[in-house]
Amino acid sequence: MSPKKRKSPEYQRPEMGPGSESAHSSLRQILALGKAAWEIDDFKGAYEHFRVVLDEHPQFADVHNKAGLCLAMMGDMDGALHEFDAALELNDGYAEAHLNRAIVLNDLGRFEEASECFHRATALDTRDSAEFPSDLGNQLANSHARSGDLYLVANRPEEAAQEYAAAVAVRPRFADLRFKLAEAYMSLDRLDDARDHLEAILEMNPAFLDARVRLGALLHRLGDLAGARRQWERCAETDPEDRRVQAYLASLD
Repeated sequence: MSPKKRKSPEYQRPEMGPGSESAHSSLRQILALGKAAWEIDDFKGAYEHFRVVLDEHPQFADVHNKAGLCLAMMGDMDGALHEFDAALELNDGYAEAHLNRAIVLNDLGRFEEASECFHRATALDTRDSAEFPSDLGNQLANSHARSGDLYLVANRPEEAAQEYAAAVAVRPRFADLRFKLAEAYMSLDRLDDARDHLEAILEMNPAFLDARVRLGALLHRLGDLAGARRQWERCAETDPEDRRVQAYLASLD
């Protein structure tokens, strides 16, 4: 039994300027390459792409989950567990990460821990399945999100926002989907809508660093420099080495 599955082109690591739109575009393209590699069972190539994204955005629970799946498929079960644990530290309500972790634990013979994870995943699935059966709802949400990713790569943020909004409607507790929707809204200058979703993310998970960084950027665009500073200073307390946050704070001085 193996976790839920699924030769990527070579990439050059992009320059990640703090908060720049080109950096976000590059990351979206790298993520798309990773997903494409996963679909053709190039797990090593997919993992390398996901790792590039996580080096810059370690708060993406869904990418940690994808990286864990790649490692599991390559036989690195300890590494897979580390990635699933990282995903769950960011979002303990991530049913798929609980399920994938359970499968790996079961394969390792850690049956009691696996049973606990299976039960946790089942309970979360039941909670999230008010309108759709659990697995179907997750597939629908992720399908909308993938379509949104493709629209963004095609520089069609309006259509991307529609797809992300549909995904959030199906799975409103998936913080990574809300973050994608907030990003799309920011690119459309729908700042009030973006702010609502960023604040909802931080209410669910105050440690979602990327959401706090972007909320600071949004407040800066709205002219609330004091509010932006407060958000970025909180980020700096969490990760003093984050170059984006250093640059943002320096821009206020």
